[in-house]
Amino acid sequence: MQNRINAIQNVLNPQEAVLVTSEANRFYLTGFPSSAGVLLITANTACFYIDFRYYEKAKHIVRHCETVLMDRLPHQLQQAAQEENIATIYVETSFMTLERYRFFSQILPACRFSDDPAVNDLILRLRSVKTPEEAASIRRAQAITDDTFRYILQRISPGRTEREIMLDMEFYLRKQGSEGVSFDFIVVSGPNSSLPHGVPTERKIQSGDFITMDFGAVVNGYRSDMTRTVAVGAITEEQRAVYNTVLEAQNQAFSVIAPGRICKDVDAAARSYIDECGYENCFGHGLGHSVGIEIHENPCFNTTDETPLSAGMVLTVEPGIYLEGRFGVRIEDMVWITETGFENLTGSSKELIIL
Repeated sequence: MQNRINAIQNVLNPQEAVLVTSEANRFYLTGFPSSAGVLLITANTACFYIDFRYYEKAKHIVRHCETVLMDRLPHQLQQAAQEENIATIYVETSFMTLERYRFFSQILPACRFSDDPAVNDLILRLRSVKTPEEAASIRRAQAITDDTFRYILQRISPGRTEREIMLDMEFYLRKQGSEGVSFDFIVVSGPNSSLPHGVPTERKIQSGDFITMDFGAVVNGYRSDMTRTVAVGAITEEQRAVYNTVLEAQNQAFSVIAPGRICKDVDAAARSYIDECGYENCFGHGLGHSVGIEIHENPCFNTTDETPLSAGMVLTVEPGIYLEGRFGVRIEDMVWITETGFENLTGSSKELIIL
């Protein structure tokens, strides 16, 4: 935590500060999860203002900045700005709403609020490279996710609804130690599986269905993300061909993942293979995204991201093919970029499973 705060302080001039209000960045810089609070970082100090609900616990957890009971925030920020002679305050341009921007501008009229994204982008770059401790939490979250997949394979059968399967998965995942769900689970079957972010419905599983399950766990505030597509009963040769195409597209992406490779080039490796196999325009989303405190972080594997991969980044690799109104297939793993290549953090089988 101290290194993270120091990295921000090192880019601030004596009369500058950064106001951190987003839940994700507050957690990243303090180690304390909360739905409210404000972190003010100057070139010399870091102060975490937190309300009565969290104050007692925060005092025992937050170590690398001063913890202050937030009872009169406008006055407290005004006093801090005066004591530090703050003239310019940077905000999180990726997170702060216009309403909040106006609020803070009004209570600190003597300060200039800057929408320069430099400090915001610095925080996001820091977050993009996971420490071994962060990676360990993601590993544990993925282990719970893998365990949940093994569990649910024994409980999928014709007649159960998508929603029933989703609730079964969520209960088991939490029972195994997950702090919550990484995001709202996707469990879609049959024609619904052509919806990349479909919502579980009361549709009953039928023989011949593909079922796509996209889900993840949370450990120590860090998330996992995995997708598997399985079949129920007999499937067609077309379904099998689509599945194998998606699996090979993922392998094509794996073949080019390494430190220094450009994100959009990894996307292109999978996308071009899918297009060459005759499924152009059937893969309409990015190949993957970074995962950490939030389920969608940067950088991303897509057609425009020119970020070079660095050791410590954790990203998903999730090609898919979606045939409108018929069926879809997506396979998603998480990879941790290493000094020499990558490590696949996902342990679940990707061979076509027919239940």
